[in-house]
Amino acid sequence: MSDKRRQRRDFIQNMVITVLTVSAVLLFAQLYSLGADSPLHRILAGSGQADASAALADGRELTAPVRLAVSGPYGRYGSITAVSGEDEALQTLLREVLGSTDTFSPCQQEAFLGALQGSCVYWDYLSPLPLSILARLAGTTGPDEPSARCLLVSGESDPVTLYLWDGGESYLRCATAVSLKNLEQTVARYELGSAVFATDLAPGDPNAGKVAPCSLFLTATPQLPELLGETPAYDDSALLAELGFNPNTKNRYTDNGTEVISEGGRSLRLRPDGVLTYQSGGDGALTIDAAGEQPTMEEAAVGVNALLERLLAPYAGEEKLYLTAIRQSGALTALRFGYQVGGVPVRFADGDAAAEVTLDRGVVSSLTLRIRRYTPGGSGTPLLPLRQALAAAGDGVELAIGYADRGGSTVSASWLAD
Repeated sequence: MSDKRRQRRDFIQNMVITVLTVSAVLLFAQLYSLGADSPLHRILAGSGQADASAALADGRELTAPVRLAVSGPYGRYGSITAVSGEDEALQTLLREVLGSTDTFSPCQQEAFLGALQGSCVYWDYLSPLPLSILARLAGTTGPDEPSARCLLVSGESDPVTLYLWDGGESYLRCATAVSLKNLEQTVARYELGSAVFATDLAPGDPNAGKVAPCSLFLTATPQLPELLGETPAYDDSALLAELGFNPNTKNRYTDNGTEVISEGGRSLRLRPDGVLTYQSGGDGALTIDAAGEQPTMEEAAVGVNALLERLLAPYAGEEKLYLTAIRQSGALTALRFGYQVGGVPVRFADGDAAAEVTLDRGVVSSLTLRIRRYTPGGSGTPLLPLRQALAAAGDGVELAIGYADRGGSTVSASWLAD
């Protein structure tokens, strides 16, 4: 090879190396200037998609308060302060059961209550939800239908039977592929004798049959901490940015104490009592991620929950949102959320939800959010003893413990009758 050709080849190689080096430097400079949360950073780091997939797989972005009862030959274990996913043994059992269900068929209340009398595990999610949402809370997948509030894995047969109850008149059951031995091994992990259902009350008891049979009571009346409740001042910039408004917009005015902000056909109303209302319209639509044109119930629940948690992040205390209702009709999806603290639901005196959102396909058409912050306070006022609470309850009501928020600075636990 001639010296002239060799020099030309070396020159081209050096130019290519120089271009590649400069490109790499610029790329990494852009990567780090974007920050660790940027899509480019996640792609190049190789972990963002994996982390997101893991979160979707185990349902960590959705949680719910759940009342638990584990029953065996020597009584029942119970919890009224559990949160979905916290108990790994029960989570595993429920995931295996939901992953092996057969066709559901209707049954009577008597069959459901009878199944409570043997070895069984009972989950009460407080509100009826699509099976796909309940399955996600357990870390698996399932169909939207049927809906259920309570799930009961019963050892009346081998393999075990799964019962569903919607909290009203609908009772369903189906066979599964989970062995009775598996259920009994799970039950054996718990110290029994700490809980009873209302249906366990002796026939001679004057309160027997008075309240709903699946009202769950702990044999030692719990004492829950008092909460400090407050309505924090709005962080306007954060709210506007999350909802897609220009944080520096001048299109705002006050109407009887409510600040009204409008932009591109959309509006945001910030009431002094901590209730914000968003209405869509025009440009800058706020959307929820979905694989298709319209989100599934699961996608809607996950996406809206994530949006609400971002809106609440600047005010965070001990509270967490949980889904209380979801309904789809045509292109519309309506969702309701409540607050829970330590697995105990918080009820507002006016009966309103913590948040209500309506989606039109994947677009947020309306959103109402009541911003409240809860932090632990004192030891709390002792609850009325169970016998007295039962005596005071109306016939047929469901009696349970929850926090009652009447808008003041202290929020105490009390017996709630539904």
